[in-house]
Amino acid sequence: MPRKIRQLISDLNRAGFELDRQKGSHRQFKHHAFPGIISLSGAEGDDAHRYQEKQVASAIAQTLKK
Repeated sequence: MPRKIRQLISDLNRAGFELDRQKGSHRQFKHHAFPGIISLSGAEGDDAHRYQEKQVASAIAQTLKK
C-alpha cells in the first residue's frame, strides 16, 4: 500500500527540512545541508507516487551523510 503525501511531509520535517514555499498543491522544502529543493505535489491525503517516496528517501539520506 503506498504511503500518503502527509507521511512524506512528516518525514521531511523530522529530518530538518522546512517548507520554503507553496503554490496550490505543490510544496517546496529546503534544508541547509541539502544543495537543492525537494518538491512534493498532491493533496495531503493522496497516495504518494513511488518516485516521490524515492526522492524523499534519497534527500534525507544525503542530509544524514553530511
